[in-house]
Amino acid sequence: MTPSLIAACLWALIATLIALGPRRFHWRAAWGLIGLGVPLLGWVTYENGVLVGLLVMAGGMSVLRWPLIYLWRRLRGA
Repeated sequence: MTPSLIAACLWALIATLIALGPRRFHWRAAWGLIGLGVPLLGWVTYENGVLVGLLVMAGGMSVLRWPLIYLWRRLRGA
């Protein structure tokens, strides 16, 4: 397993632990996860290829689905 995939697994573990925490921290933590996840996704794609990058992106989108839903609603309403 490449170091980028290990880091992506750690990111997913941290996201899961944050989801188990109090709700008042979720949005701040979501912005932190997005900030860490974007460069991590680029690193995974660079080391492992586009297909693995798309799979990791789908996993990240499933974890951070509410920010994506709100973004989609805002873009549709504009």
